[in-house]
Amino acid sequence: MALCGGVGAARMLSGFVRVLPGQDLTAIVNVGDDMELHGLHISPDLDTVTYTLAGMDNQETGWGVARETWAVMDELARLHGEDWFRLGDRDLATHLYRTGRLRAGATLSAVTSELCERRGIDVRLSPVTDDELRTRVTLAQASALGPAGLEVGFQDYFVRLQHGVAVRGVRFEGAESARPAPGVLTSLAAAGRIVVCPSNPVVSIGPLLAVPGVLKALTARREDVIAVSPIVAGAALKGPADRLLRELGTEASVVGVARLYAPWVGTLVVDDADAGLSEDVEAEGVRCVVTGTVMTSPERAANLARVVLDA
Repeated sequence: MALCGGVGAARMLSGFVRVLPGQDLTAIVNVGDDMELHGLHISPDLDTVTYTLAGMDNQETGWGVARETWAVMDELARLHGEDWFRLGDRDLATHLYRTGRLRAGATLSAVTSELCERRGIDVRLSPVTDDELRTRVTLAQASALGPAGLEVGFQDYFVRLQHGVAVRGVRFEGAESARPAPGVLTSLAAAGRIVVCPSNPVVSIGPLLAVPGVLKALTARREDVIAVSPIVAGAALKGPADRLLRELGTEASVVGVARLYAPWVGTLVVDDADAGLSEDVEAEGVRCVVTGTVMTSPERAANLARVVLDA
């Protein structure tokens, strides 16, 4: 099974489905990025993973749908509506369907299963929780949204501010009362191997660990947990993971990732560029495996999946 954020996890899963039957895979996905906008429930990480597995992802942007059209957003802009979070027409269909089903009483995990079935995805895909869980970011600097110290929603930080403002704190609102979605803890206990995809440790993996019971289940399976580092040669390939780690007091390197993950991860897979740090990683109590982790093609993603399965 796999613990997932957005783009990095989607690419990792696309590699796994090339070497394993989809029905043998379970993916537990972050929902801390979820938001409500225009009256719609938007689940960015779930959608990124779903679109990628369905072969309909926009590989140029890393988000949204390929061959997208923008009639609704263009008209909204002409009306001077709120258009900072761009939603394409095909993408909107997903949010309309999800919101309607949620309002009818369906759970987020049930709606996710329906969307997977209708898009021909046989990977078992689930949100980490059906309850409301939201990542909140405290800004260390003044921004267009307000003074230093302001707490904002994740998408305000990530999209509206283009993750260009330093951060001094992150919390996961609703985590204390959230319950793991049906099957999450059972899957963690039964999985032959648990893979932590190369997702942002703070805002993609962090919300998963914040749901009561998840960290305890992972710690109990530590020797079977294998993480792929999202940091390569001291930098994130995409997004603010390296800056967030530094801003929150963790070294932005594979050694820093190993130190952060060591209580519940037994093996860390790092890129060839970080081979020289393998002894330092193992000094943190984590076994280190070195291979190519930059998934620039489906073949490279499949090769990485094979290494992780053999680790």
